[in-house]
Amino acid sequence: MKTHHALLFLLFLSFNAIADTTKEIQHLLSYVKSTECQYERNGNMHSGTEAVAHIKKKYDYYYDDIKTTEDFIEYSATQSKLSGRSYQIHCANQPTVTSREWLLLELALFRSTQG
Repeated sequence: MKTHHALLFLLFLSFNAIADTTKEIQHLLSYVKSTECQYERNGNMHSGTEAVAHIKKKYDYYYDDIKTTEDFIEYSATQSKLSGRSYQIHCANQPTVTSREWLLLELALFRSTQG
């Protein structure tokens, strides 16, 4: 009976982790889409809306490899898989940062409000 309760508890935790990851990924996609910053991919500048379209394509492609929100950032939103170049974020009056840094910071801020 204890094993049964432990399995149910682990299943519950798994569902919560999946729900949290989905919520975090949706937040990051909304954050990118609504940004005034420019998303640089392979030397070309893109709006947030354009960046989200690209990120979603990569997310769909790597879906089976993505277990955490950090995986989502790594696989879908940090660098060109063809050139290996990191995506850069250009915001007015701020230093340019990698998309990895930018998204991890937003993820940390989001998590700090969720808990």
